[in-house]
Amino acid sequence: MKHPFRNALLLGLGLLAPLLETPKSTAAPAPVSAPADDKDRMDKFISELMQKMNLDEKIGQLNLITVGFDVTGPVVSKDVDASIKRGAVGAVLNTFTPQAARKLQELAVKQTRLKIPLIFGYDVIHGHRTIFPIALGLSASWDLAAIERSARIAAEESSADGINWVYSPMVDIARDPRWGRISEGAGEDPYLGSQIARVMVRGYQGDDLMKNNTVMACVKHFALYGAAEAGRDYNTTDMSLVRMYNEYLPPYKAAIDAGAGSMMSSFNDINGVPATGNKWLMTDLLRNQWGFTGFVATDYTAINEMTAHGMGDDAKVSALALNAGIDQDMVGEIFLKNLAQNLKDGTVTQEQIDVACRRILEAKWKLGLFQDPYRYTNEKRAKQTMMKPEFVVDARAIARKSLVLLKNSNNALPLKKTGTIALIGPLATRQRDMIGSWSGAGDWKQAVSLEQGIKNAVGNSVKIVTAQGANFTDDAQMIARLNEHGGELNVDPRSAEEMIREAVQVAQSADVIVAAVGESQGMTGEAASRADIGLPGRQLELLKALKATGKPLVLVLMNGRPLTLPWEDQNADAILETWFAGSQAGNAIADVLFGSYNPSGKLTATFPQSVGQIPLYYNHKMTGRPYQGVALDKYKSRYMDVSNDPLYPFGFGLSYTTFQYGKPELSTTSLAMNGTLEVKVTVQNTGNYDGEEVAQLYIRDMVGSISRPVKELKGFQKVMLKKGESRTLTFRLTPEDLKFYNNDLKFVAEPGDFQVFVGGNSRDVQTASFKLAAN
Repeated sequence: MKHPFRNALLLGLGLLAPLLETPKSTAAPAPVSAPADDKDRMDKFISELMQKMNLDEKIGQLNLITVGFDVTGPVVSKDVDASIKRGAVGAVLNTFTPQAARKLQELAVKQTRLKIPLIFGYDVIHGHRTIFPIALGLSASWDLAAIERSARIAAEESSADGINWVYSPMVDIARDPRWGRISEGAGEDPYLGSQIARVMVRGYQGDDLMKNNTVMACVKHFALYGAAEAGRDYNTTDMSLVRMYNEYLPPYKAAIDAGAGSMMSSFNDINGVPATGNKWLMTDLLRNQWGFTGFVATDYTAINEMTAHGMGDDAKVSALALNAGIDQDMVGEIFLKNLAQNLKDGTVTQEQIDVACRRILEAKWKLGLFQDPYRYTNEKRAKQTMMKPEFVVDARAIARKSLVLLKNSNNALPLKKTGTIALIGPLATRQRDMIGSWSGAGDWKQAVSLEQGIKNAVGNSVKIVTAQGANFTDDAQMIARLNEHGGELNVDPRSAEEMIREAVQVAQSADVIVAAVGESQGMTGEAASRADIGLPGRQLELLKALKATGKPLVLVLMNGRPLTLPWEDQNADAILETWFAGSQAGNAIADVLFGSYNPSGKLTATFPQSVGQIPLYYNHKMTGRPYQGVALDKYKSRYMDVSNDPLYPFGFGLSYTTFQYGKPELSTTSLAMNGTLEVKVTVQNTGNYDGEEVAQLYIRDMVGSISRPVKELKGFQKVMLKKGESRTLTFRLTPEDLKFYNNDLKFVAEPGDFQVFVGGNSRDVQTASFKLAAN
């Protein structure tokens, strides 16, 4: 979604009074009531309601407007109150708090002819008031229960805050870290992405959308948005159908199978047609093949933007979107202004308008809005729910699970709670960046900075000395752009050299340096693509100067994407990837730095050595001339100036302890088409700390009717092992796990040879072989 607001926590009813003023009349009829929830009664109720609706009212249900706040003031669609009163609005985004939502809802249910309530949507991506790690960080926990818990808490808070529809989960597979929105998803793997999509939908929607503490999920962005060419947001996407079905579509399908109530169209084109106008995508695939029965909303002004794609004027793209299967127009008001004329011109049918209207009304029924349109606007409940102490405790626990230890030479970590620590870097004392981009209604002023987290952990036993050391960037235009969208960057006016000299002086007085470096939160997320994904600004120069002091150098990375860190990997003593870890970031990071929590996170997106390797992902194809590491072997698929290897592979992450894997033992070497293969592997904690390990199982189809990936994740287990403890884990594979879409787009398991791999990441694995029998 286009960035429509920031700092929405500042929403003030006084400021919105001209838009939200409630009519003084008390003579308005009561809202329409509805019987108990079942499909027959829903269908009967909606059919009777639609018989009373005129064309304009039906089209009005397809109109989604925005009433929200930007840092400079209100951002609103035009004539909001008048539009609602005449029944020209079906849903609202960017309005929350019980007071604000109720005022708008009262306009709909008291001042319109048919009293149809509004849906209230909001970007609840990784928390609402209590903010969790960015989605890429959450995925690095490989802890499905923790991820589901984060979505459940977000649903509790947002539903208490006037919201009943959240634009999450984002399930786009992303293999290009230049794309800023890689921060919002689960990384590069379709299997893991599917598991996470499933539990997030369940966390938001619970077991009954009629409950007032659940919200409807909106899965985005359908489809293939994460494959934008050159990692540039909103850019063209082009791929084969085989790649779509095998690698990019599975998480969307998993979310639908989990019961997601709505979908959001993506900005990109697919097979030459923008997703928002793509009938093959929205009707043939989504509804006819997959059986999706919910509603589809566009992304922000996506119908309008089809004109820039070259698809025609407003009237043409309006018809194109409705014919494709789009049900609701976000902010663009193209449907509102064109569908009636489209109907007269014969470019759309009454049936198509009715079907789209029915889907919106069904969503309102399922949310219980016809029973009680004010069920999400209880001020007492809101006060009792926001940032409950137990939510804050969970935010800290979940954040710890997301942190990934990338390097730890000579046991540089955990730190001792004695001596002097030099805390240096542009992220050392920052609060704003802790909660990341798309941080909902989170208040960054309540976030725990790294400095505060360390102080909370060590009290007075450690002396902490600080220096900023570098700005995020010296580019005045970038600073202005970041600050315009809530960056809150306070730029030190001194020269880079002067700042580095000060940092070195501070470091020389310490026993160890903790360098908090990375990106400002606005450098990732929507419209935040970067061509160079190394540390921005003069931070690398800062690190080199700190290294020259001879002090132990511990890097604490904060960023929303994989970075290129070859010098850092070679020269730092320890590197801890912390992403943007949320409201409790500082406390969670300190827990890991000082050893009260043993890191267990694993990467879900490959870190390249160089931007020139992108796209780089673990489940690639072999090619006909695979490079096998022979230095002088010229005519192979390789670079001349850098190896093919990543800096850190998918699934990688260290611990303060060590784990050893035995060779996989298979229950059979010939798997029948109706059988099950058990893969047993013994994992031992061979170090000096108790710790959690994510054991990962991959397969390879050695011979196929189409070329197959060198590895595919098919299972994982996160287990806690005490030091010295061994445990035998059992994974189960069936022919269903071996299936893929062939050239005819048939989902098949082909008999033949397979390899199975088990290990702590996609690179370091133990291997065994088996066959899939023909019968």
